[in-house]
Amino acid sequence: MLHHLKNLCALPGVSGDEAAVRDYILAAVRPHAAPVVDTLGNILIAKKGMRNPGKTVLLTAHMDEVGFVIMSVTSEGWLRFAPVGGVDRRVILGARLRIGPNGVPGIVGLKPVHLTTAEERGHVPEPDTLYIDIGASTAEEAKTLVAPGDTACFDSPPFEMGHRLAAKAIDNRVGCAVLLQLIEEDLPIDVHIAFTVQEEVGSRGAQTASFQVQPDVALIIESTTAADLPGVPEDKQVCRLGGGVVVPFMDGSTIYDRGLYTQITTLATRLGIPWQTKSLIAGGTDASGVQRAGGGVRVAALAAPARNLHAGYSVADVRDVVCVAELARAVLGEV
Repeated sequence: MLHHLKNLCALPGVSGDEAAVRDYILAAVRPHAAPVVDTLGNILIAKKGMRNPGKTVLLTAHMDEVGFVIMSVTSEGWLRFAPVGGVDRRVILGARLRIGPNGVPGIVGLKPVHLTTAEERGHVPEPDTLYIDIGASTAEEAKTLVAPGDTACFDSPPFEMGHRLAAKAIDNRVGCAVLLQLIEEDLPIDVHIAFTVQEEVGSRGAQTASFQVQPDVALIIESTTAADLPGVPEDKQVCRLGGGVVVPFMDGSTIYDRGLYTQITTLATRLGIPWQTKSLIAGGTDASGVQRAGGGVRVAALAAPARNLHAGYSVADVRDVVCVAELARAVLGEV
């Protein structure tokens, strides 16, 4: 699973441009299942298990990551850009990026500090005042390398720090790696699995996938914000690395099914799988799209806590990711 996670985090997959991630997942699952790619770009899989549960069960994880889209090229060869998804402006300054299908390298630049006013130094610049330098001197030169509409992702090779992994796109290549692990195993029940697109811009792929599958129950596999950092009060830390699976009862876009929440947390306690919940109503998952299909869907989420989400480097504890996989497997046995 760690092998898949590192490989997936290294790939570009900004919302709406998930092809590299999709191709990796398709190659990984074809020995074990028959995937179908829908019109929007979701990967849908129906996997036989040891029994039919008498209901339709869906597991999802989104393939996309936050990033940027190139808006225009200036006459001097600079690239103007806009964020795709919820990118914190503070993490953009000086970032190293990979741009377009050929992975053209670039650096986000800004006005030199000695030319700024005191007022400017007191504020984080808006993205539309920044530029990307790709080493071009003219618009013509730049346009041989990139084009408006190309996406750009952080260029952040994964690396391990003890039990922890630092990488871009941990949100949500963690979920993709967990689902790949489950696909490679014999599962207790028949399940539908969806690797979805465009979660970071409104759970669009999840809603499409859910309308196709029409699940009764859905389990969203995700990563979520951990703020266990110096200077953050305990009640604002949301969740903690090393604390196990995060099972939320509510977030910024979903109130999760109370019965499923109780069933899952009771099961985790009984099996000795470390778990925690979120101490702050924040963020959102594909559950908000999934639960709108048909007459409604009972939804629950299992997430790995990660620091610095939506940045060039996030940090997750691999032991938490393993717990997510263990609890997902156990839930399928009792759903």
